[in-house]
Amino acid sequence: MNDYLKRMRKLIGSDCIHLPGVRAIILNEAGEVLLQKRTDMPLWGLSAGAVELGETALEALKREVAEETSLEVVQAEPMALYSGPSQQFSYPNGDEVQCFSIAFVVRDWKGEPQADGVEGSEVRFFPLSQLPENLVAIHKQTLDDYDKCDGAFFLA
Repeated sequence: MNDYLKRMRKLIGSDCIHLPGVRAIILNEAGEVLLQKRTDMPLWGLSAGAVELGETALEALKREVAEETSLEVVQAEPMALYSGPSQQFSYPNGDEVQCFSIAFVVRDWKGEPQADGVEGSEVRFFPLSQLPENLVAIHKQTLDDYDKCDGAFFLA
């Protein structure tokens, strides 16, 4: 959790807050998507996180991907902006957020994927047709949208 978010949580507790964020749909040459097994709940999810103060969405994407997967994002294409009540999410500790997130498609990256051991215990590529059942719900929606996407940026 970044310093700004920690300060906000001290002020408002676990109440729902609006959280600007990013999501990375990282694809390998076979078109499989990289997911991480989260350590805070028994779910798989995209590499994702909050945009910090003073940071652009692209900078946040690159930082989150590097922190969570050890990969360097070379190039990323914005796919969609997710907002609204369908983006509400509760963490196991009771903290609630409503995400306002840009999903990026990342086909151009460097490195060897590895879990950070803090936010994720494992990273693995999955074919879109064989995603794990225990997937973060808002990330499942993002992957379903990617599967149907015609390449034009959209609002979800």
